[in-house]
Amino acid sequence: MWETLRNAWKVEELRKKLIYTFLMLLLFRLLGVIPVSGINAAVVKEVAENYDMLGLVNMMTGNSFSQMTIMAMGISPYINASIIMQLLTVAIPALERLQKEGGEEGKQKINRITRYVTVVLAALQAIGIIAGLSRSNNVLYPEYNNFFGYLTIGVIMAGGTAIAMWIGERITKNGIGNGVSLLIFAGIISNLFNGMLTAFTDAVGITNYGSANVGQFLLIVVVALVVITLVTFVDMGERRIPVQYAKRVVNRKVYGGQSTHIPMKVIAVGVLPLIFAYSFLSFPGTIFAFFGTNSGVYKWWDANMSQTSPLYLIILALLIIAFAYFYTSITFNPRDISENLQKQGGNVRGIRPGKNTVDYLQRTSNRLTLFAGLFLAILATVPTLLSVWQNVRIPFAASSILIAVSVAIETVRQVEAQLVMRHYKGFL
Repeated sequence: MWETLRNAWKVEELRKKLIYTFLMLLLFRLLGVIPVSGINAAVVKEVAENYDMLGLVNMMTGNSFSQMTIMAMGISPYINASIIMQLLTVAIPALERLQKEGGEEGKQKINRITRYVTVVLAALQAIGIIAGLSRSNNVLYPEYNNFFGYLTIGVIMAGGTAIAMWIGERITKNGIGNGVSLLIFAGIISNLFNGMLTAFTDAVGITNYGSANVGQFLLIVVVALVVITLVTFVDMGERRIPVQYAKRVVNRKVYGGQSTHIPMKVIAVGVLPLIFAYSFLSFPGTIFAFFGTNSGVYKWWDANMSQTSPLYLIILALLIIAFAYFYTSITFNPRDISENLQKQGGNVRGIRPGKNTVDYLQRTSNRLTLFAGLFLAILATVPTLLSVWQNVRIPFAASSILIAVSVAIETVRQVEAQLVMRHYKGFL
């Protein structure tokens, strides 16, 4: 990776893109220290550590949520809006036609709708979270605890999300890599660095915020290295399905006849099953909190569905596997792949075209999805089990490591692709 970046720095055009990307990420992080008035950030930080979904938002924003800055919502509403539009594209025929037949103009229209949905979601999400926290924990100062106070906070945070979305799009267009992914990556790395630094200073006795010792800190480092290595190995894995194309004679010229393969990633679902599962489990607790912390249903949920309870971990693992299958079902269509192969004169080696190919692709996809779901479920539960076993807080989550590794690998691949394109420019 370092060799790739060093070679890219020698190319003037790539050097400008790298500098542009760095400056935009720096701007994003600087905007993340501007606080929103009217909110007691200390109370929000304490509450965020007890709710999985709030902790997930805080992780993806690089602690901007716990500090209640204008970037508190980060780019999460844009991700939610993209997922919603993806689901609506499958459910609504008009949007499906616009995506498949509209060409570049159709994609621009869908992107424009996604931006509008992002801003609305950011405002509603900000107002909903602040209203819920204010009712149960009094995070708002009295003069802001009214309709106009909520509206002001919602508009400010929605504006921060719009700026983050604009920065991400600028990076994608003028920089290196996917801008939205890099913004999430920057927040995760910042959060991970702060967590490891806190654990280190606590272990050597510089601070005394927790109960970590040198042995526990070394355990955290070893677990982090093992998880990063394992996630990198699995994330780069793929199942290659061999494809053979038949020979065709057109005007005395022979076309086709070559062998290739269909690459199917081992973890094609990415981190979305983790996000869906955390969101699903955090929703009931948020709803029960509206009835008051002294209600019976809230006390039962708080006692039996804490982040370290066996029931919570089992349900979390099952939900991750279920959402992995759900997301695969709406993103992978073996029938379309089979039809495209048949139109191009290709077939899976050893498998008859048509229904047999569809069944083979579906069976292969199901096996990969099962492995991906089990792998993500283990990643999500192991840090919690270690924290209970050793009584030490692991300063990273499976979702954060998976996102960071995936974005880093994809960015390096894009840099390498641009280097190869410029290296062979004279031969094209």
